[in-house]
Amino acid sequence: MITATRLEAAQAAVTVLSNRPEVTDWALRYFGPWWNATPVEAAGVFADALVIADVDPDDYEAVTRLVGDGRATDTVEYAKHQLLVARDGDDIIATSPSEGIAYRSTPSSGRMVLSGTDVEPLALAAARIAREAIRGQLLSDGWAVLHSSAVVRPDDGATLLTFGDKGAGKTTTALLLASHGWQLLANDRVLVRPTGERDVEVVPWPSAAALGLGLLHSLGWDDKAREHLRSGGSFHPTQHGSVTGALLAGDHTPLWENNRRERKVQVFPDQFPDLFDVQLATGGRAAGLLFPQIDTQAAPDITDGTRTLGEADFMSGKTEDRYPDVFGQAQGVDGGGRESARAEIASRLAELPHRAVRLNHNTPASAAVLAKVADAIVTGSAPGE
Repeated sequence: MITATRLEAAQAAVTVLSNRPEVTDWALRYFGPWWNATPVEAAGVFADALVIADVDPDDYEAVTRLVGDGRATDTVEYAKHQLLVARDGDDIIATSPSEGIAYRSTPSSGRMVLSGTDVEPLALAAARIAREAIRGQLLSDGWAVLHSSAVVRPDDGATLLTFGDKGAGKTTTALLLASHGWQLLANDRVLVRPTGERDVEVVPWPSAAALGLGLLHSLGWDDKAREHLRSGGSFHPTQHGSVTGALLAGDHTPLWENNRRERKVQVFPDQFPDLFDVQLATGGRAAGLLFPQIDTQAAPDITDGTRTLGEADFMSGKTEDRYPDVFGQAQGVDGGGRESARAEIASRLAELPHRAVRLNHNTPASAAVLAKVADAIVTGSAPGE
């Protein structure tokens, strides 16, 4: 039986079809809280961009042989897996041996076919490809991608965007505000476009949120996470086993991979409201920019920083190292958006209030400073008034 899930974000839409309901159920769960994901009748799907993801070992083997039959190939890292990529006429074909998945992309029609040997990696891959299909459509329609976390005030959709280098506190800022009345829209990147005369519209980029063990503990969420695991629950399957073990043991000491990358808890979007009582937003309008820095030796406070947006604050083909557009889904548009769109968005964001804040590991004090700054931005008052 073929099942289908339709995804919609702003003006973009894609439908995921599969011969295994686990694949379309995964897309429904993963995108539902942030994008308008709904089950649809497979027989009625005709005009949408399509992602067809079937468990089909024979087709996987056939495409894999086709890739390796003497064609010119490129080796590309995509979502931490090695792809062998080739051309078959106008189609782009690829195989990922470590996942047991083969791909066939027809960029002119927006059709992607995935054939896998196992349902779980196929479900993950289909979700990634569906998200890239949405991104490609939005980029073509004038959207861009910011490297930013975001929270939304539910009363009016006012959105605060938080920028910073790795470790600056983007995720911490978003989750502290989301724990104090704001809604979480993104923890790492967002889709934005100019709208009206001066506004910037914001929609989510759905992904699992990576939360360090220390941050989870400081938010008071580690007990909830542990009970979730003990009761038979799980987090995103990309979570490393050592992180699960630490959660179960009540150990919030950071875990490092190759002494440079922290292994983190991987939280599904729907687990924020279900486990941690954090509500999610589906869109908003940019109202201000935050630039946090974490300094464990100083008290949380508003600072006099002069940080403004730079090139690194926009995702682009140069900075997009996890999901390069190997399948042509962006139709030639840079992965972060057209240069003209990025320039217009940067110009509009430059006119909004900018606030630099210092945070530390005192969660209540940091949250209080952020709440004061956020309220001042959306009310147009000076902090503390």
